[in-house]
Amino acid sequence: MAERRRVVVTGIGPVTPVGTGVEDFWAGLTSGRNGIRTITRFDHDDLPVHVAGEVPDFDPAAWLDPKEVRRTDPFTQYALAATELAWEDAGRPAVPSERAGVIYATGIGGIQTLLAQHTVMLEKGPARVSPFMVPMLMANAAAGHIAMRYGFTGHNLATLSACASSNHAIGEALRLIREGLLDVCVAGGSEAATVPLTVAAFAQMTALTRNPDPESASRPFDAERDGFVLSEGAATLILEAEDHARARDARIYCEVAGYGASDDAHHITAPDPKGSGAALAMRWALRDAGAEPADVSYINAHGTSTPLNDASETAAIKAALGEERSRRVAVSSTKSMTGHMLGAAGAVEGAACALAIAHGRVPPTIHYRTPDPDCDLDVVPNEARELRVDLALSNSFGFGGQNACVAFRAL
Repeated sequence: MAERRRVVVTGIGPVTPVGTGVEDFWAGLTSGRNGIRTITRFDHDDLPVHVAGEVPDFDPAAWLDPKEVRRTDPFTQYALAATELAWEDAGRPAVPSERAGVIYATGIGGIQTLLAQHTVMLEKGPARVSPFMVPMLMANAAAGHIAMRYGFTGHNLATLSACASSNHAIGEALRLIREGLLDVCVAGGSEAATVPLTVAAFAQMTALTRNPDPESASRPFDAERDGFVLSEGAATLILEAEDHARARDARIYCEVAGYGASDDAHHITAPDPKGSGAALAMRWALRDAGAEPADVSYINAHGTSTPLNDASETAAIKAALGEERSRRVAVSSTKSMTGHMLGAAGAVEGAACALAIAHGRVPPTIHYRTPDPDCDLDVVPNEARELRVDLALSNSFGFGGQNACVAFRAL
């Protein structure tokens, strides 16, 4: 059996509530910049939720031509902007078209297009519905547009597993390069679902915080947490075979070392309180990386700020690493700053892990005030920490019980 190829991260492109582009994003995370704001996009007076993570000052015309802007949903626009940032960051590698692919995620897809066209049909009739509606709202639109823009004819896939979607995208991209089917793969996720309908729906599930104060709304692992903050944006990682990257003298952030996936098989929305499925994904990621619990320096937690998730994730980390080791590992939730970006979350948090390894610094969990005995981990409270990170785990868990963990390793 041929030796499997090592896979590295050579480009990062974030479009997030705390910053766009690598430098602004990393400065935002490490300074504890809060990306949660009172909602500005629509009237929220009749809604029980008043905060969200919006991408500030995003102009699609800066990234797409006028025709593309008219014919794409915002989730695709975020994806194209993030991918251009990442491709530029990677040095725009030369690669044969069939050796480059795209695995790109979303949790919900083009819901803004769907709602707008439904209104058109109700108000003006079916003859006025746009012929571009389906290619705008379909969940694989971002992946398709990325491939067309860069001329990539290799594997192209959209992964949809709720909030685990973009971790699955990174993991599947890893496999394709390891197996020698691709040399370069665009992997990431995008979401633009901050609209009144989704806010109302998540609120009815009691999943969202009712806290109207942006400065304390998202508080993962804190005893006073009461729900997540819905957010939007995108992140793209350029994954590349190490031999291909070194042959072109590319800057390398880190290795993508392992991938684990599982399902709770417990409940369609609630996590397994024991964290069994999440722990299994972490164990598989470590096994795939050829690593042990003692090797883990940092975990970017799923850490949504819901009572159920944070307690169950704590249990999962203890089950995967062992009680003693779990207390010695830095575990932070960048959702305290970005909010929950749903299908984009794993890619954004994978970017945070890669940058933590590259810079020897881990971002904090902000808004942490009141310890919870059920979440008794080192959550890097409120301030970033200088830390050599040899191996980082990025956790993402989604409705449907779907779990994905990616291991990133220093080279």
